Amino acid sequence: MGSNLPKLTKASIAALLEARFLDGFKELKDLPNPFELHEMDRAADRIVRAIRHKERIAIVGDYDVDGVVSSALMEEFFELLDYPVDVVIPNRFVDGYGVSPKILDRIDADVVITVDNGITAIDAANICKERGIDLIITDHHTPSGMLPDAYAIVNPKKDACSFAYPDICGAQVAWFLIGALKQRLNLEIRMGRFLDLLALAIVADVMPLTSINRPLVRKGLEMLSSSNRPAFEVVRSYLGKQRFSAEDIGYGIAPRINSAGRMEDASIALKFLRAKTIDEASSGWITLDALNQMRRQEEMETTETAIAMANPDDPVIVVAREDWHEGVVGIVASRLVDRFKKPAIVLSVENGRAKGSGRSIGDVNLFVLLDRCKSFLTAFGGHKMAAGLSLDKEKIEAFRGAICKEASMLPPELFMPKENILGELPIGEIDWGLMEILARYEPYGEANSRPKFLIKNISVIDANIIGAEKNHMKLLLGSKNISLSAIQFGFKKMVSVGENIDVSGTLQVNEFNGRRTIQLLVDKIH
Repeated sequence: MGSNLPKLTKASIAALLEARFLDGFKELKDLPNPFELHEMDRAADRIVRAIRHKERIAIVGDYDVDGVVSSALMEEFFELLDYPVDVVIPNRFVDGYGVSPKILDRIDADVVITVDNGITAIDAANICKERGIDLIITDHHTPSGMLPDAYAIVNPKKDACSFAYPDICGAQVAWFLIGALKQRLNLEIRMGRFLDLLALAIVADVMPLTSINRPLVRKGLEMLSSSNRPAFEVVRSYLGKQRFSAEDIGYGIAPRINSAGRMEDASIALKFLRAKTIDEASSGWITLDALNQMRRQEEMETTETAIAMANPDDPVIVVAREDWHEGVVGIVASRLVDRFKKPAIVLSVENGRAKGSGRSIGDVNLFVLLDRCKSFLTAFGGHKMAAGLSLDKEKIEAFRGAICKEASMLPPELFMPKENILGELPIGEIDWGLMEILARYEPYGEANSRPKFLIKNISVIDANIIGAEKNHMKLLLGSKNISLSAIQFGFKKMVSVGENIDVSGTLQVNEFNGRRTIQLLVDKIH
């Protein structure tokens, strides 16, 4: 394994990590002016006019973490102004996605502002026009061809927008809108007060942790440790953590917040984030945790069925079934990608209509594939790695054939999963000096993945199975009087003491009983 990988030293590791930041380390002071976003001036001026004339304003969010955080930011901002607004998050099962004709039936407003949705809302925009409602769309999803006829559209991915940082999430667009309103209204609000919330959305929506996203998440993670928001006091207490990494958001916090919209209603998550007391936040967290357990169970059962139904020879796995829970199809698609190393689309069918999610792999652009097959679809949206779609049940087989045909014309190397091993690391290079270098380039996440190393021909000094379910392996590895403790969660195969192995993984600081040690988190034993 890895004969073509470079042999690493501390200096070469620092250089490789430095190269990920082509525009250098951005600081919060380097953030662009919100008005650099196309039509931000038009959006902000209209909202200011609405505030001054006491018009009715409604915010329409989305049911994932990004959409819930966007809604929480807007709600908090208007609360600081002491201005009443109606915040509506569609229910996935009843309302469908985003600002829709169905949602507009429930809204009585002069101005409707979308956050993290709206870029494909052609029908809703026309209804707003007919009803004399000014629709302001703020979104970050890739536009597909025609834009809605809205009062203003703020989206960094719009062709007309020359914003220097298009890879931002919906909550960031909402945050920039708040920044623009702050300027127009001459407010004393500190924009930094929102960064603990904002960091959740940037990480959960898998935005690249380079450029302007890095300082925002870095500061947000710092704030999570001391934030006096009841929601985050409760998170710290339940997770037993004082310091947070981007991975803690990705694996610990985001799935619970997401589970509300997936299993029941995203308003539960919004209430939790905006809780005013520890009691309210605590009961919200317990509900979210229970919904997350339900989600995991549902997802496990659906994944098993989906694997059995999949045709492993297809270049894109497409599976559909009547009784699947709509809230877990996206996660199941991710599981199928892991299993088959191919893009996957999972559809839940109800009343003759299929609705679902797709996930991609390597450099296969799922959004482009769907765009090429759009004649089979009633709706679709998303980006390169993840998308949502809907179509009539009778078109599923024809769609499967079409997308597989499109994918079969792509070069095979695009389907290669990204192993992302930085290089071969001699055990002698692993010390606190290396850990300091690694800490310098945090937070790790999308586009700045935590460095994965290959350690070759290392001897197993000790090996034990641990964990309540006996599914983790604790190792002591060594070479020439140097030893390294390691752990593999959910291990596949036991190793024997005395065996020499090649192992890849990431390095972390393990803190236990006040003692700090360096530990290898094993990804794979080769």
